[in-house]
Amino acid sequence: MSVLKSMCLAFSMYSKIPVPRVAWEEKNMRYVLCFFPWVGIVIGAGMYGLWTLRSRLGVYVPFSVFVLTGTVLPVLVTGGIHTDGFMDTMDALHSYQDRQRKLEILKDSHIGAFACIGFLCERFLYAAALFFVLEERQALFLGLGFILSRILSALALVTVKSAKQDGLLYTFASGADKKTVLAVLSIELFLSVLAGFFLFGYWGVVCIICGMAVFFYYEWMSYRQFGGVTGDLAGWFVIVYELVFAWLTGIMRYVWNLL
Repeated sequence: MSVLKSMCLAFSMYSKIPVPRVAWEEKNMRYVLCFFPWVGIVIGAGMYGLWTLRSRLGVYVPFSVFVLTGTVLPVLVTGGIHTDGFMDTMDALHSYQDRQRKLEILKDSHIGAFACIGFLCERFLYAAALFFVLEERQALFLGLGFILSRILSALALVTVKSAKQDGLLYTFASGADKKTVLAVLSIELFLSVLAGFFLFGYWGVVCIICGMAVFFYYEWMSYRQFGGVTGDLAGWFVIVYELVFAWLTGIMRYVWNLL
């Protein structure tokens, strides 16, 4: 029963998908991070559904409709929780202050100029990447990015030191059954890589490996700039990883056709 409650907590925290209300108790939070990637499955399915609907309606629908709708869909499903973290992190990184001041900026509910600039640039670049998603396999592969970003983010939460001893991220990380969470996330990661291989062969796996560069940079940047990970930094990672993965998905079509 606690597993189902953990799933409900994961969806209530990381999405706007209606689920039964569950008490925020320690026993219900043990497996929340196991279900974090499931939110990515919903977003990936939604993106594939948008792509399929446009191509099979039987009437002409401009490709830009898919691009623009697909650009806002992840924000609508998540309620902007990762976008909020991304914007706070952009303000903190571009403040060029000391570590303590950067952590304070992350907690500030106000947004600055760099948050707005970063968000607009990121969304426009993401929309540009979607213009290259022209094949059904690409639409499916794109969906993997939403799953992988959350798998890797969850792995970081339970393996990398937290920059603060309070906050939502620390609560989830400290309350998690880490052995079980690591085992489940490892299985989910393996299945995602297997799906990438099924869609694009070894080049699909190479694409996923290239995306890992964002993960390693995230760990390095978190330690160097903030002394560890925070919830806002985790949101930054999810957004940046999905942006890079979208471009890798678009480029993959040309690599595949050349070979």
